[in-house]
Amino acid sequence: MNIPEDLTEFLYWVKERTEKIWSVNDENCPKGFYGARWQGLSEEQIDQIERKYDVSFTAEHKEFLKILHAIDKKEIVEYEYEGELIIEESTFFYNWLADEKEVAEIIKGSYNWMKHDVDEKSQVWLKSWGIKPASLDKRIEIFEEWFSHVPALLPLRGFRYIVSDENLKWKPIISMGSSDIIVMGWDFRTYLLNELRNDLDIHIEVFDEEDQMFYPELIDEVQQIFDENFKHDETKDIPFLKERILYWSCGWSSFGLRYYPENARVHPIVKT
Repeated sequence: MNIPEDLTEFLYWVKERTEKIWSVNDENCPKGFYGARWQGLSEEQIDQIERKYDVSFTAEHKEFLKILHAIDKKEIVEYEYEGELIIEESTFFYNWLADEKEVAEIIKGSYNWMKHDVDEKSQVWLKSWGIKPASLDKRIEIFEEWFSHVPALLPLRGFRYIVSDENLKWKPIISMGSSDIIVMGWDFRTYLLNELRNDLDIHIEVFDEEDQMFYPELIDEVQQIFDENFKHDETKDIPFLKERILYWSCGWSSFGLRYYPENARVHPIVKT
C-alpha cells in the first residue's frame, strides 16, 4: 500500500482515499457521507481562528487544517429509544468556522470533566497532589493549580483532542471518555489511521475457524505503524497530563507500558 511517511503527502493520501470511498453509495459509505468532500482552511482563516478562540495551533495541526479540517456533510446516526427510531445528524471533525458553539463547549469540556473527578463522588486523586483534603473547595484549588500547567488541549472530533504544545517531541492526540484518557496516536499519521480505519479500506477479511466467520483485521503495514508508534519511549511525555492518563490501567498501553495492580494507590482523606 505504501502509506506516505511525510505528513503533507499522507494528508493528501487520506483525502483522496476517503473521498473515493465516499463517492460510492454502498455499504462502505457511512450514512450521510455520500459525496462528502474535505474542506481545508487558508492561512488567513487559520490566523483568524487562533485570534478568535485565543489558541495556538502546532505546525502539524495547521497542516491538517489546510488539507483536511472538516467535511461538508453530517453523519446520519440512527438508534432506537423507548421503541422509537431516532435519527440525528452528527458532526464528523469539528468545523472551526461553522461549529462555533460545539467547539467552544468542547474546549471547556476537558477542564470540566477532569474537575468533576475531584468531587466527593470520584476516586481520582493523583499522587503528585499529596494527601486528599476532605474539603471540596481545597481539592478544586489543588486541581486548578495543576490544570493551569497542562498543555492546551484543542478539539478534533468528538472527545478527541490534540495536545497543542510545539515544544513536545511527540504531538499526541488523546481521547477523553468519562474519567479515562488514552492516547489515540503519538502523531497525526497514526491518529488518523486509527480514527479513520473504517473509511480508508485498510482491512482484510480473516476467517475465524472457531466462530466460522470472517472478521476484519488491519493490514500488516498499518499494524506495524501502530506497533512502532506505541512502543515505549522515554521521550513520549505529556507534561502533567501523563500522570492523569496513567491513573487507570487502560492508560498504560498509551505509553507502551504494562500495568501492574501494585502501582495503584489509595489516598487517605484528611481534614483541612
